[in-house]
Amino acid sequence: MAAGPATCRLALVGFGTVGQGVTEILAQRRERYAREFGLDMRVVAVSDLNRGSIYDPAGFEPQALLDNAGDLERLGAPHKGWDALRTIRECNADAVLEMAYTDLETGEPGLSHARAALSNGKHIVMSSKGAVALHFPELLALANENGVSIGVEGTVMSGTPTLALATEMLKGAGVTRIEGILNGTTNYILTRMGEGLAYGDALAEAQQKGYAEADPTGDVEGIDAAGKVAILANLVMDRPLALSDVRRQGISRLTPADIEEARAAGQVWKLIGYVDGASARVEPRRIPASHPLAAISGATNAVTFTTDYLGEVTLIGPGAGKLETGYAMIGDLLKIARQGGFAAASRSNATGPQGATTT
Repeated sequence: MAAGPATCRLALVGFGTVGQGVTEILAQRRERYAREFGLDMRVVAVSDLNRGSIYDPAGFEPQALLDNAGDLERLGAPHKGWDALRTIRECNADAVLEMAYTDLETGEPGLSHARAALSNGKHIVMSSKGAVALHFPELLALANENGVSIGVEGTVMSGTPTLALATEMLKGAGVTRIEGILNGTTNYILTRMGEGLAYGDALAEAQQKGYAEADPTGDVEGIDAAGKVAILANLVMDRPLALSDVRRQGISRLTPADIEEARAAGQVWKLIGYVDGASARVEPRRIPASHPLAAISGATNAVTFTTDYLGEVTLIGPGAGKLETGYAMIGDLLKIARQGGFAAASRSNATGPQGATTT
């Protein structure tokens, strides 16, 4: 008799854009994933600072969660009102999806969430990049110690499989340099400045479209991109860098004259994240129109990997989005499943040692 799908019980920490994106995908494709990939993903707990906290060991229907997204505690559940840490520690989830707001100065609250999940033998998949950018070596060691996995695909270029490509397909090709457009907000602003808008007007437009926050500092001063450079350095180039190791300059000082001067020289301005074996930096840079990154416009992201055997490989895709980032989380879970992470958990009703990996 053929074995049924492995069960993966999920705790969602954060139920904003990304959390609802994950849930929407599960509402549409949970049965298909169980049939095609042998993994039945069930949400058993959700904890959100503003929307409430619920836990039912038997799980919730994804559509019911979406229908009550504004106030989760309207749903019937045996446990309500737990904070995120209690939810992580005490629920029966096999994996925690960490999607809370990220602080790139401290890594919190994601750092505490990740430590709690890993220490309790639960896989963790993260879209919040602060803890990964600042404390990845520590988290990987904790995962190794507890025999579980860390998924971080959603921390760089959303659902575009940047880390999967680099760590699985390109690692053996010898990646010697990575450079890319890693922040969609700044790329949108620079695109519009290239079309004639002043910086302030382009920023206001980006805020109106939802690309930039009310406080855009993290984007326009290069902090977000620097976090992604640190993650790429750690996972792809085996350089244990923290955010503070990345030299950083933003785009807020660029003027229309700077834009025009570049145009006259056949160049464009881009905020480029860069890392090789010796340096790591984020900076606005004039690049020739022939460069693979020059034609990347709007909120799109792109990254070029320079390798020993394949030369330059450029990957282009969305750097943000509800379903895009939601799929990054699902993709990490499917990878952990391929590595056997949930089959054993399903048999033993616990996450026993599987051998730590990153996805």
